[in-house]
Amino acid sequence: MNKILFIGYPRCSTCIKAYKALQAKYEVEYRDIVKDNPDEKEIKIWISKGIKLDSLFNTHGKLYRELNIKEKKSVCSQEELISLLAQNGMLVKRPIVIDKENIYIGNEYQFLLKNE
Repeated sequence: MNKILFIGYPRCSTCIKAYKALQAKYEVEYRDIVKDNPDEKEIKIWISKGIKLDSLFNTHGKLYRELNIKEKKSVCSQEELISLLAQNGMLVKRPIVIDKENIYIGNEYQFLLKNE
């Protein structure tokens, strides 16, 4: 059974659903995005592997709106935006699923359910 890393939020219904579905097909290591949020180095690695910085933001989240991130994205540097993501896991879109070769953000995890 292939092993994957699942980064999610325990009270997120999408994360709960995704985690249960993936557990049926994979050995899943779970990581709480709030208690152990991605750091700047990790986020930079994801970007270097083709993940767009924009896609990492949880645009529907309360904190995203409260901090007015939409406006900040147009005036902040990439480094500043990465720093924002690394400071609070609730700003990061979830779930994040990482296998040997790929990183799946949000509902992209469904690709793993179809292709194994």
